[in-house]
Amino acid sequence: MYQSIDNAVAACITLTPEERLVFHSLLKFRKARKRTWLLQEGEVCNFEAFIVKGCIRVFYCDDAGAEINLHFAVEGGWVSDLQSFSQQSPSTMFIETLEDCELFVLDHPAKTELLNRIPRFERFFRLHLQSSLITLQNRWHALLAHTAEQRYNAFLDHYPDIARRVTQIQIARYIGVSPEFLSKMRSLMYRRES
Repeated sequence: MYQSIDNAVAACITLTPEERLVFHSLLKFRKARKRTWLLQEGEVCNFEAFIVKGCIRVFYCDDAGAEINLHFAVEGGWVSDLQSFSQQSPSTMFIETLEDCELFVLDHPAKTELLNRIPRFERFFRLHLQSSLITLQNRWHALLAHTAEQRYNAFLDHYPDIARRVTQIQIARYIGVSPEFLSKMRSLMYRRES
């Protein structure tokens, strides 16, 4: 049951069998059906979740009410609102399941206890945060420096599994274009390739 999360941890730190049992005891297993809100704007995010199965999106709504996808997470990934979780402040984001999901959840008190009891987890979460920041930096650069077509092709290249699991509307909201623009752009791309 714990193999996938244990493998993710083992890629960064080594745990003794006793530490692994402590870690497991602090995790909560949760199933969530497709289209379940894990977090809504205004709520305090009280979890960091490891995805055993499923696909989740993190998004916010702009001033006009349009949804902007910030992140997709699938098996082996983590999902949370870092600011809300760390500061225990209201979130400005939404987190929604796009498929039926199975998750291991660390709530705020459990994570605090984990870090106190097994300080090596500081390294694990630092490496995870570092990876997330690099991804975010690359995403900002792409939004500012690349065309919509380049962003779309990069998304397909870097996230082929996710591209097969989410709708074109969700991809459009991720690369920063309207669904209609993405549809027209894809038609032009396919005509050029033919």
